Amino acid sequence: MQPDLELVHIRKGESFAAWMHGYPFRTVRWHYHPEYEIHLVAATSGTFYIGDHVGSFGPGQLIMTGPNLPQSWISDVGPDEVVPVHSLVIQFPEAFIEDASAAMAEMEAVRPLLDRSRRGLLFDDETSAAVRPLMERLIEAQGLRRLALFWEILGILACAPAPEVLASLSYELDLGGVHHGGINRALSYLREHLIEQIEEAELARMLGQSPSAFSRAFKRHTGTTLVRYRNQLRIDLACQMLLTAPEAAVAKICYDVGFSNLSNFNRHFLKLKGMAPSEFRHTFAANKAFAMAG
Repeated sequence: MQPDLELVHIRKGESFAAWMHGYPFRTVRWHYHPEYEIHLVAATSGTFYIGDHVGSFGPGQLIMTGPNLPQSWISDVGPDEVVPVHSLVIQFPEAFIEDASAAMAEMEAVRPLLDRSRRGLLFDDETSAAVRPLMERLIEAQGLRRLALFWEILGILACAPAPEVLASLSYELDLGGVHHGGINRALSYLREHLIEQIEEAELARMLGQSPSAFSRAFKRHTGTTLVRYRNQLRIDLACQMLLTAPEAAVAKICYDVGFSNLSNFNRHFLKLKGMAPSEFRHTFAANKAFAMAG
């Protein structure tokens, strides 16, 4: 089955994304993205897939994946079960790492880690326990403190004792055509221009399709229309900003994610999340504090 492209948004003025999410949360099941990812499971158990590897996961699982490695985590939870903090995630682009390597000789120490992560790396419990509080602080941090925590985490992973390589040596999947062709090419373009008002006709021309053919193909691939899909992406981004930038005003977040007015933003947020943005921020903060205390 062809993996779907996950859209990773890195905010202006930042070099990488660091965030957490609860359950339920809209995620692509079998997906890939061009960014490296450090993924720590905070709660739930289930089955995970990395390349051609299938295994079981539980709280504390720590995995690093390289660019374009297909992956999926499927939790064994009830349909009405709510988990305040499900995963802690760091995602960073290859260009960020390559630029850092060119500027800092010390980066050679993490090169083996980066190379091995292209097949997925599973770390031991001790490493996970050391990394988790740093990831929690990183999600809340700003400015140079973010960078300091990021490098500290990468340093711990680089020194971790013999992480398990997940995808087999025989596993090869060239996603170049997948990433640049068809609907995934349109999704990639949307990721780069999320706050702009991109119309179906523009994407259809980019793919050499008629607007009606593109609309049908987009709905088959995503299960929804372009407008609804873009609104969902913007609301998901707003949720990340509400949680990771507690000092940011709701109105500023509204415009930062691409909505043109606050009432429209609030209406879509309520429809998709079942509560107002300020209530979402307050509820998640309370749930997070309860989960961390437990």
